[in-house]
Amino acid sequence: MTRPATTPSLRRALRREVPSTVGLLADAHDFTAMRRYATFPFDDHPVYLRQVEALLKTLSTQGGHTTVTLFDPEEYAQYCEDTGIDPDHPASRSRYTAELAAEGPRVTYTGQPMTDLVPTLVDTAARRATREYATTLLTDTGDCAACGQDIGRAAFDQASRLLMRLLDAAGPGTHHLVCSVPAADEQLLAALQTTRDDERPLTLDPDQGAEFVTVLAVGIALESPGGVVLRTMNPGARDRLHGWRLTRGDLIPLTEAEVFSAYCTDAHTGEPLSPEPHVEYRAGFALAPEDNDWPTHP
Repeated sequence: MTRPATTPSLRRALRREVPSTVGLLADAHDFTAMRRYATFPFDDHPVYLRQVEALLKTLSTQGGHTTVTLFDPEEYAQYCEDTGIDPDHPASRSRYTAELAAEGPRVTYTGQPMTDLVPTLVDTAARRATREYATTLLTDTGDCAACGQDIGRAAFDQASRLLMRLLDAAGPGTHHLVCSVPAADEQLLAALQTTRDDERPLTLDPDQGAEFVTVLAVGIALESPGGVVLRTMNPGARDRLHGWRLTRGDLIPLTEAEVFSAYCTDAHTGEPLSPEPHVEYRAGFALAPEDNDWPTHP
């Protein structure tokens, strides 16, 4: 005969159904900003990080789903002002964290150490901010005065086509791509990694793909002097580096010397850098021609 479940066991089972969210103060600057609140109990950032890690491990042992999100003190203060709640109260921090996790950057905790979790969370937040800013820039381009076309939408479609043409021409291997586009006072960067072989179709991480295409589209729409670099890795072979400049809505191959110069020159000082070992610096390769060229939008 099956024994009836006890109240504690039922409560533990129910606890596994409840998701948990932890708001993390990733750097010392944000941590210091939170110390203005009397109800914030910590005064040492490394100790705080160790306590958060211990909490995450405890939550993990309980079997539920745990999400970590980046806690921003400035945004939190504005949130409390907008909602009329007291910022110096744990319930307010909890409410902000819950809403942030629903819409903001977040990482699922799977037992990774803080030395991995913190950089991943910061990178996730940075990539999301880049995508949102790039999307705003595309939206603000408006319609073409000559043809009435939505410039941002058309640029996004063209960027999508360029990415697929590039990956089709890259062949088998693990490909790491970086797109760099100057926009206003900010340098937009987006990275994408994917693997292609003869046995399975090409697949892209949806978030990385959307971010990469959006940043590339900004360069197309604004006719910025951006560029794309590709690093291809295959087992037992040297890595290959290729590069292209973005010109009038297309990717124009760089020469081998230009690729070498781009990788082996310090961007801040202009001083030469040593080439990476086991790396071949190659010219960008031509992409398959396209029927519909990107038009010039006045």
